[in-house]
Parts: sequence; structure tokens; C-alpha cells
Amino acid sequence: MTGPRRTQIGDDLPDLSSPYVVSPTVIREVATKGHTVLRQLATRDEVSAYRPAIEAAALEHAWDKRPLEDRDTYGKAFLQSTNLWRVDDRVRRFVFSRRFARAAAELLGVEGVRLYHDQALFKEPGGGRTPWHQDQYYWPLATDKTITMWMPLVDVPQEVGSMTFASGSHRLGYLGGHAISDESEEAFSAMLEERDLPLETHGALRAGDATFHCGWTLHGAPPNPTDAMRPVMTIIYAADGTRVAEPNSDAQRLDLRVWLRGLQPGDLVDSPLNPRLHP
Repeated sequence: MTGPRRTQIGDDLPDLSSPYVVSPTVIREVATKGHTVLRQLATRDEVSAYRPAIEAAALEHAWDKRPLEDRDTYGKAFLQSTNLWRVDDRVRRFVFSRRFARAAAELLGVEGVRLYHDQALFKEPGGGRTPWHQDQYYWPLATDKTITMWMPLVDVPQEVGSMTFASGSHRLGYLGGHAISDESEEAFSAMLEERDLPLETHGALRAGDATFHCGWTLHGAPPNPTDAMRPVMTIIYAADGTRVAEPNSDAQRLDLRVWLRGLQPGDLVDSPLNPRLHP
């Protein structure tokens, strides 16, 4: 995604560099369960300041704006747009937050992290479920030190909910070649029943709360039965020093071209699209 930035960074935006105290408890939770929640990683006022820019960019650059009834299961799950940091300086300031990146590094237990890409995921009123899937199925990254921050820009009530995670599934690694689809929902539902992995959700979230989950953590989300949009901004981090893996699918070959532009298997993940965000 290229083009001129829409707006220059203004002094009216809150600074997001102050540290957040990440407790040993949540660090252990990520290690054992593959997910956790950091309450008020951003304050309500901070999120309110950035929300208009994120929402405007996300809606303008959404991939599929057709009516819900014209989309497949994947398309009905959410309106999505990616690398919004490249089209608006206000969104860039949010995505490049030192506070968020430092928390991600601490949760992963690594010295530094780089950006893989950002992704806005807006579940529309009446939007469908997000089928079970593993994010890292799509990523040609030679590491398991990856983590995604998932932050709602509004309060998310229990009836809409945050994601549901299969605790401990990240330790199983790659669980099959399933893109987000009806097929992934069926295959992983059967696997979860067979393996009897505990399913957990962090429930209702306030604007600025953030869940984090590892790249191999199996997860999904329920439909949106309300008449309100559920706007969520995500940021995907990989440990600094990660190398590009040999793609093993068309999905990974596409990711290599789009998010790791100009890099080849074996190269360090350090393209201009993957800046180091901490330290």
C-alpha cells in the first residue's frame, strides 16, 4: 500500500511511549497458554484521540466493501485493511507506539521486536464468526517468537466478546494447512474436541484493553449480533533477528511479496516495511 500520507502528525495526539508495567504473571500466561490480556494498555482518552484517524483509514482502505450477503465466510468475518501506518501519519504514530512494542517484547521474552504488519479488523453489525485458525499459517517467518496485539477502539460487550483461544495450542506449532474458512472451522473444531484443549476468552473489554496471542495460538471469534461496529486495531510483532523462512504455501508466498518486500528466504526480517519498534 503506497501513496502520500494523508495527515502530518500533530501535537494534539497523546504520546504512547510511556512504559506499561507487564507483570510476571501475564508473561508466564503467554508462555503457558499462548495468550493474555493487558488491561488499559492505552487509556480511554488515548484511544479516543487516535480512533477517528484509524477508523477513517480502515474504512477507506478496506479490501472488501461488498454487502455482507455477497461475501464468503472469511469476508463476512470482518472488514479488514492492512499497513495503515503507511497511509496516515496519525495511524503510524499509534502503530509505532514504544509502549505497545515494549510490552510485546517483554511478553515474548526477547530483547527487541520488529513490525510484521498492522491490520484493522472491523466486525460489522451482523458480521459472521471468525473461524478457528492459526495466524502463523500465513507467515514465512523462521521463528515462533511472534505475537499479535488486538486492541478494541470501543468498549466490547460480553455479547460481542473478544476472541476465544485454545490455551496451550501454541506449543503444538503448525496444525495443518488451513486458511481462515469453513474448512478451518470444521477441521480445528474436530481437533479441539479430540485433544480436549481448554478454551478461554478474556470476555468484555474496554477501549484500550489489549489481548496478545502467539502466532501459533489457535483462536476464533463469535459473530457480532449487535447493531454496532466492533472496530479493532491489531499489530503483529516478530522478534528482532528473525529470518525469512522458505514459503510452504501460496499464502506464505503472497505474504513474502507483500509484507517482506525484496527479501528472500534466509534474509533477516529488516526491510523498510519491518522497522524495529523496540528498542
